[in-house]
Amino acid sequence: MIVFVILASLDNVAINLVPPLYGSIATEYDVGEGHIALATTVMFLISAVAAIVWAYAGDRLDRKPVLVAGTLIWVAGTAWSGLAGSYPSFLGSQALAAIGLGGVASVSFSVVSDLISPRRRGLVMSFWGLSQGIGTLAGTLLAGVLGSTDWRRPFLVVAVAGVIATAAYLVTFDVPRGDSQPELAGVQYDERIHHDHLPRILGRRTNVWLILQGCTAQIAFGSLVWLPVLFRSRAEDQGYTTATAVIIGSVFATLFQLGGALSILGGLIGDRLQRRTPRGRALVAAVGVLAAVPFYVVLFFVPFRIDVPNGGSPGAVVLAVLGDVVTEPTVGLSLATAVFALALTSANSPNWFALIADVNPPEHRGTVYSLGNLVNGFGRAGGNALVAVAFGRLSGAFPPPLNYAVGLAAFQLFFVPTGIMYWLASRTVARDMAETHAALATYGQRETVRPAPTP
Repeated sequence: MIVFVILASLDNVAINLVPPLYGSIATEYDVGEGHIALATTVMFLISAVAAIVWAYAGDRLDRKPVLVAGTLIWVAGTAWSGLAGSYPSFLGSQALAAIGLGGVASVSFSVVSDLISPRRRGLVMSFWGLSQGIGTLAGTLLAGVLGSTDWRRPFLVVAVAGVIATAAYLVTFDVPRGDSQPELAGVQYDERIHHDHLPRILGRRTNVWLILQGCTAQIAFGSLVWLPVLFRSRAEDQGYTTATAVIIGSVFATLFQLGGALSILGGLIGDRLQRRTPRGRALVAAVGVLAAVPFYVVLFFVPFRIDVPNGGSPGAVVLAVLGDVVTEPTVGLSLATAVFALALTSANSPNWFALIADVNPPEHRGTVYSLGNLVNGFGRAGGNALVAVAFGRLSGAFPPPLNYAVGLAAFQLFFVPTGIMYWLASRTVARDMAETHAALATYGQRETVRPAPTP
């Protein structure tokens, strides 16, 4: 489980290296920031499409070599990003990394779901989801600190870390399918996905809502990759140099995402409510994303004063920002608002993972996750691209950084349809769970009573 947490963290580190460095990379290649943002959009889309192919392969074949191959591909793409000498080369390197990243997420999910008993799925899935949040934070922080003077350095460091994590995974236990499923205790589960299973997957109505909610949710989440840009712009508006402002933006964005750590609480609440009603996990996710919207809106408009050494070393700037949390009331208020908003939306992640495992047999979980991830990818890419256009249009009426605040606040309204779709999923989950558990129980009973082969 530790190895999977590390792998899930690293792939999110790689995904989130670019946004804090939009300005630095754009300057090097003599293109606009929108061109570099395009690389992030392309990465989201390619990763989402590639995940379906990887997931199907993982549900059909031995998962360990599939996961190792995906990891090595994103490592190669990330290293290439750090060495790319031109914008087309950088775009190609990000596309290659995205192909591998799609495999890591979908196949890892399938394996992790087989490590966890249904009773504790929300809790353990929160750790796996938290690892992705930690990767997001680490990617943002690494990009800002290591990349403040040389934007290439973070890519090369993360590529080396990926090689080390792959070596560690090679010696881990190869988890059998259905290993934690009570109905399959003592039974070797040999079922595999086939190309004609898609109607069965979509016939579970809960799957449809779990897949579709990602579109609107990720439009909102995708816009949040611009948080470092908002805080960098606020720093520049207060007179700080670009190098110092990049560090400030990355550190503030990292601090403000600490609420994601409370996804553990969302997973625990989902587990507990699930024992009372099959609707439990879906209702927890619905309430979380709907309640978070007003807190996000407040976060983007709360003014705060930054007091750090302009032009100082990265370490000095980071320490000064941490000091501002205590000494500057407006910074403390902003941090508290952000932590609470992210704590609410983080209830989405572990309960989404657990619901997919609850309503699907082991041989379908990776593919359902990848279908959801595909929709997530289009939503996140759309959010990332559309918000960039919105910032440009709004700049005519609202000068930076106000244009960033208005645009980000508007995009959080996409959480509203997300909450509605989770509520709809709560109405069908009991039936779909019952049918899946009945099918697994039938398989387990059949295999248990099957006579041993004659010597």
